[in-house]
Amino acid sequence: MLDVCLLGTAGMMPLPKRWLTALMLRYNGSNLLIDSGEGTQIAIKEAGISVNPLDVIMFTHYHADHISGLPGLLLSMGNADRTEPVTMVGPKGLERVVSCLRVIAPELPFEIKFIELTEDVQQFEINGYNITAFKVDHKVLCYGYSIEIKRAGKFNADRAKELGIPLSAWNPLQKGNDVEIEGKTYTPDMVMGPARRGLKVTYCTDSRPVDVIADMAEESDLFICEGMYGELDKEDDAKKKKHMMFYDAARLAAKANVKEMWLTHFSPSLYKPKQYMDEVRKIFPNSHLGEDGKFVELDFDKE
Repeated sequence: MLDVCLLGTAGMMPLPKRWLTALMLRYNGSNLLIDSGEGTQIAIKEAGISVNPLDVIMFTHYHADHISGLPGLLLSMGNADRTEPVTMVGPKGLERVVSCLRVIAPELPFEIKFIELTEDVQQFEINGYNITAFKVDHKVLCYGYSIEIKRAGKFNADRAKELGIPLSAWNPLQKGNDVEIEGKTYTPDMVMGPARRGLKVTYCTDSRPVDVIADMAEESDLFICEGMYGELDKEDDAKKKKHMMFYDAARLAAKANVKEMWLTHFSPSLYKPKQYMDEVRKIFPNSHLGEDGKFVELDFDKE
């Protein structure tokens, strides 16, 4: 099971009813945060989430509305008695940017580890999150992220008995480990079926609609994408500022064949975004407006 909470939906500046864009994922006791604009630690508290299990913080880019809340968040994590390391992921320059922000949070009881993105598409695994970072098209270097939870095949107990595999080896084999007992080696492929469909969430904000977004979001359970503007007369602004219209995001969702899309990162000038959703759903029916605190539990397909 993967918990997804959209902490904030505002772009550029926080508003009374919109915190700046941030997303929290929770899986197997580990929390992963994408972006940390001003007020993110308050949005986390309002969502009823603890900052202590926050193991991974990833940044799309270094505009202030996506990272300026980091110092306060780190201090809150330190005050929550966290001592385990925290891994941060972001575009080139990550360690320098974080070091500058930490001038006001210099002493922390935990280590920070850095993964700086250097490729157009880069993959890595942290705490069971299989992450693909992909470069998008904004005015500064910016990345989107696909996060997948892999799911192993079914364990074939009858086959294990047939092969005479000791019970003590069953659990390690299910976890993907080889086991040697009394000179015999047992491997997972002897008793595990083919991998089953896992879970996938793709998050992209601050970009023009480029093909790589649809490619990376393909068949996501949830696609969270910026929709800076809903007003048709804002299209030139969207192109100039390297952002998306609601309709751009919907076309990406349709192309990627995702199950569901949430819009986020709304312009401060966007008034009553609900009024544009009928047109958005003509392009991609399962489209929804993001809201601060919007939450969903994603579960594996039942088989």
